[in-house]
Amino acid sequence: DWHEVGCKLDYSPVSWREYFDQMEDVSVGPADSRDVFRIYKAGNDGPLLVLLHGGGHSALSWAVFTTAIASRVTCRVLAMDLRGHANVIGACYGETPPPIVLIGHGVGGAIAVHTASNMLLPTTVGLVAIDVVEGSATEALHSIQNFLKGRPKSFKSMDHAIEWSVKSGQIRNLEAARVSMVGQIKRCEVEVASPVTDVVVESNEEFYDQKYVNDKENAASELYNRPEPVLGVYMWRIDLSKSEKYWDGWFRGTSNLFLACNLPKLLLLAGIDRLDRDLTIGQMQGKFMMQVLPPCGHAVQENKPDKVRKLFTYLVHIVIFIHLYPF
Repeated sequence: DWHEVGCKLDYSPVSWREYFDQMEDVSVGPADSRDVFRIYKAGNDGPLLVLLHGGGHSALSWAVFTTAIASRVTCRVLAMDLRGHANVIGACYGETPPPIVLIGHGVGGAIAVHTASNMLLPTTVGLVAIDVVEGSATEALHSIQNFLKGRPKSFKSMDHAIEWSVKSGQIRNLEAARVSMVGQIKRCEVEVASPVTDVVVESNEEFYDQKYVNDKENAASELYNRPEPVLGVYMWRIDLSKSEKYWDGWFRGTSNLFLACNLPKLLLLAGIDRLDRDLTIGQMQGKFMMQVLPPCGHAVQENKPDKVRKLFTYLVHIVIFIHLYPF
């Protein structure tokens, strides 16, 4: 229980092996190519769920969901780190991959919509977009830089990063944070710098801990006042602020593309206020399935994996039925 007095929570990282069957680094280009992508797999039979993570996240953001869905549905899971664009599916499954359900979160949802719309994977039989809506996404773009500036630039340990992710509300499920934050930060050296003057305070969550903030201030001060380079500091793997010029293009037109996809499709939202006009009309016309799961935060599949699994189970069964008994 989060509120149990004297309860010491475990913020130590957890291995991907607890959730996936295997991990591979897949090369999708020539032998000397640097186009190498890390993937995680689970399951051996049934339709293939291709999981596309959101901006700044990694394939590990699907870990707890993978365990939840694999326990109820016969399926295969492929979660990949998207550090660019490549034919990862072809490299893994050849020219005739199994029936595919594309599932994307945030920016990954936009990628899934464009992939399905352009029929880049001919065996696609279903589409799921998680908390990505063109209208609300484009309206929120101006606040993303403020969000990025408002989070810590570094962490003294992996445990510290996991603790921050939970207490800030970025990931509200401790189990999910312990496995997925490993994919968001990396260990590196930090050169000597001037003392820190801006201290970031996480949002006022119900389990907010002022002592944690004070500890972070002290740690930051100690870190930047040491006379020699510091080893073992953890920093963000991806600098999302550098991709700002692409943000609008990621989401522009995705609502109509989603509606036009002739596939069984599900839109999963963290709040009803995220719907834009085109999707509201399309939903009223019965063009897609929709479910709202408030209040669970943007990382829906991490924060509420069991609820997401129940919805996906229904969709996957529809997909399997259509595939076996086409009209």
